[in-house]
Amino acid sequence: MSRFANLADKPKVKPKPEPQSAAPSHEQGVAATASVSNPSRSNSRAGRKAIAAYFSPEMSLAMHVCARKHGLSLQELMAEAFDDVLRKYGQSPVGE
Repeated sequence: MSRFANLADKPKVKPKPEPQSAAPSHEQGVAATASVSNPSRSNSRAGRKAIAAYFSPEMSLAMHVCARKHGLSLQELMAEAFDDVLRKYGQSPVGE
């Protein structure tokens, strides 16, 4: 199973090239610099923090297979696991 199995389900979108003028004005140069330095975030990531960890290839495969088997994304499966850990240690689950 591919490490990027979820990406195979998404349609591929090619960015449209922007026409370049021979001599851009000062405002155009500033606007181009601002758009490159401030990439837009998807709404699903707004106000969220990433949690990363490294696991064995076997654990990664098992989690991906389990998520697919139950029709969940890996993120949904991990959120469920994190809620279970919080309950185990007496914390209130967040339920994301």
